[in-house]
Amino acid sequence: MADMGSFREAVTAWADGGSGDLAYELAVRLPVRVVVLLEGLSDAAAVDALAARHDRDLAAEGVCVLPMGGAMRIGRFAGLLGPPGLNLRLTGLCDEAERPHYVRGLERAGAAEQGFFVCAADLEDELIRALGVARVEELVRAEGDLRALHTFLRQPAQQGRTSQQQLRRFLGTKKGRKIQYGRVLVEALDSNRVPAPLEDLLAGF
Repeated sequence: MADMGSFREAVTAWADGGSGDLAYELAVRLPVRVVVLLEGLSDAAAVDALAARHDRDLAAEGVCVLPMGGAMRIGRFAGLLGPPGLNLRLTGLCDEAERPHYVRGLERAGAAEQGFFVCAADLEDELIRALGVARVEELVRAEGDLRALHTFLRQPAQQGRTSQQQLRRFLGTKKGRKIQYGRVLVEALDSNRVPAPLEDLLAGF
């Protein structure tokens, strides 16, 4: 049975050099109206978690949350999904450092006017600042990762970094940890402390 996951897989295969026939077919059949382009799986976990908090079924709304597998692929995905391809509405998140690359990729695809929201460093940094270091450490403890965090903090490379920088680095030290905490940190947010890029993204579709 076709679902939004099938469409996401079809688009990813197309971006990797396959045929776009199935993506075209599913875009019409489902139907898809908005694609949320994100750098990776941790960003997708955060967006899905925030949508769940608002009791929103994005797939039922015709919204596809699509992790691209890297910020450098924005031009490829925008070209396939924007005006030159499926002509769907595009939105998403990017990091401040990647903004120029996103601007170029979206301009080439004729989608520069569509709404992308910028995180100061990355989404994890936004979430840590919103929650505060002490609360994030409580969540790390609750997830059973406190010993791993203490081991990480003893590394020479972490000396001289702020607690926020250390936590942000820690989330990327183990495969799957950023995805896990993308969900955990969003679920722990007070409703009035959702980072602006994430809140504005969800409010925009």
